[in-house]
Amino acid sequence: MARVSVPVGLFTAIEDHTVHFHHLQRGTVDRIRNKRVNERTGREVAAEDIVKGYELTEGEYIVVEPDELDRIAPGRYRTIDISDFVDLADIEPVYFDRTYYVAPRGKAYAKVYGLLRAALAQSDKAGIATFVMRNKQYLTALRAEDKILVLQTLHWADEVRDPGEELPDLPSGRTGKGKELEMATQLIGTLSSPWDPARYADTYQEKVRELVQAKADDQEIDLAEEAPEATYVVDLMSVLQGSIDRAGGARGKGSSSRRKTSAGRKGSRVPAAKKSADDKKARSRGAGKSELRELSKGELYRRATERGISGRSKMSREELVDALARAGRRRKKSAA
Repeated sequence: MARVSVPVGLFTAIEDHTVHFHHLQRGTVDRIRNKRVNERTGREVAAEDIVKGYELTEGEYIVVEPDELDRIAPGRYRTIDISDFVDLADIEPVYFDRTYYVAPRGKAYAKVYGLLRAALAQSDKAGIATFVMRNKQYLTALRAEDKILVLQTLHWADEVRDPGEELPDLPSGRTGKGKELEMATQLIGTLSSPWDPARYADTYQEKVRELVQAKADDQEIDLAEEAPEATYVVDLMSVLQGSIDRAGGARGKGSSSRRKTSAGRKGSRVPAAKKSADDKKARSRGAGKSELRELSKGELYRRATERGISGRSKMSREELVDALARAGRRRKKSAA
């Protein structure tokens, strides 16, 4: 079997912004640390004195040294060994794990690197490859992005569970038809927008930082947020209709009129001139709110943080919209 081997370097594509804590004993500032301890003697063991052992029977081990594992690593960890090229769309999302940026290991390999990137981009294929890192072999997909190659580690086939066997109470094939499906599809269409990852923010980590700062300042802060209630079948129609109405309100009266017509309600269409007048009234009353309602809650929270709106961590999505709209009006008055 023909293979393509390209010596490369890997650089993590993800930056961790999680708030990290140390473990302390309650009532003290004493750090809690993990130690490697010999379970028979109770004594701590240095890292260089630890080897790996495979248990054959109880109490009987085969000892393997770290350098022995390094010697058997296929291709070691300096080369990504591509064995197949597959359609990128055929790889199910459940198989993807971590993402790395890939760079050629030296100028001598820049040409073959660039050629491979261009070929993958043009064919919309992914190179399926294996490599070893830290005594573990990885299955990976090498794909093209603008100017660079990206490597995504994949789960092995035997690591991915069969949902049919693992998940109870899956819906039958008759589910998803009729009026409910029509309304659910309409809701998706109403809320559809281009993918923009910058619109979303990790509001939980922001709340953790607020909590830490409040405790440092000897202040009390209420970060409780009510969990959303589960949607039951009997409520689904009313929930979908309410969601469509709320989502449509963010698009203005013109889109609301069209939505009622497409939903099958009786009535004549609104004349273009009247819709134009209604749109102008809507913009004059609160265009700021209409625009804000199109944003995700994460983006709303980010803007509220930038403007220093107090109590934002406890606000619902609609409350964030109201608070930002008020802040916008105050800014306009101050500018005037």
